Amino acid sequence: MAEIVLETKGLTKYYGAQPALDHLDLRIPRGCICGFLGRNGAGKTTAIKMMLGLLEPTAGSASLLGCDSTDLTPAIRQRIGYVTEGHRLFRWMTIARLEKFQQAFFPEQWDEKFFADMIEYFELSKKQKIKHLSNGQRAQVSLALALAPNPELLIMDDPTLGLDAVIRRQFLEGMIELITRQGRTVLFSSHILADVERVADRIVVIDKGVLRADCSLEQFRASVRKVVLYFDDSVPADVELEGLLHCRRSERQLELTLVGVDEAEVAAWAKRAGTERYDFVEMNLEDQFIEFTAPPHRRRLFQWEEARP
Repeated sequence: MAEIVLETKGLTKYYGAQPALDHLDLRIPRGCICGFLGRNGAGKTTAIKMMLGLLEPTAGSASLLGCDSTDLTPAIRQRIGYVTEGHRLFRWMTIARLEKFQQAFFPEQWDEKFFADMIEYFELSKKQKIKHLSNGQRAQVSLALALAPNPELLIMDDPTLGLDAVIRRQFLEGMIELITRQGRTVLFSSHILADVERVADRIVVIDKGVLRADCSLEQFRASVRKVVLYFDDSVPADVELEGLLHCRRSERQLELTLVGVDEAEVAAWAKRAGTERYDFVEMNLEDQFIEFTAPPHRRRLFQWEEARP
């Protein structure tokens, strides 16, 4: 059985009467590259801060590498890398000075060659001051600083936000360099679904603080589907499919977004509804995510939701 390196149990955060995160249960195994997805305000950053012990939960718990997040020891923190949105670095320092500053926290595990290789790969000079770097270049330095200690667990909160396509690609390729090192685990949130699809093997989706999906990328891609049915006369008033997410009607067409419904079920319902003409519409991950998290008519569609009130 795979070792669990990140776990949350009923992790909850309230601000006044408003829940920011509601009973989040996660178990991330070693070696997993997990995309942490949700719309703005869904609770991703709140969850990450509680996982890292930077924010106190209202209820529940989190643990990293077997240590409770509210009491992470220096030894445990040395095994964790963290890249935050905005890439906040000391602007007056040069890259070389910042490296020495960061290295002091990881005296026995800092990989000087790896850091130098990353800086060279990004075509930067260690003599450059942070204040003279672009947003993309600061992101590249942040990634190099996070990877140089060879962390067992890397947590990144929207690290590519605001970067152009070329820099994002370089950033991701740098991250893949870490991923290919045996036993490394990555949890990262992103608004760029193409980035997630490029590197993740598992995704977690939260919506308004509530867990909506926790599955392999392949399972999510196979489960969320869109079908258009064509009718000679008016479309039926009711759609009796258990996994119905959204229903959009026109005069003689019915567009359905479904979760966990196979083609045989669609064919059987279409025949009952009076048509055998339908087409499945190809969607990318971004299309699927938007459909899956779009209001209204929230339904319990995955097995891990069945026990939730």
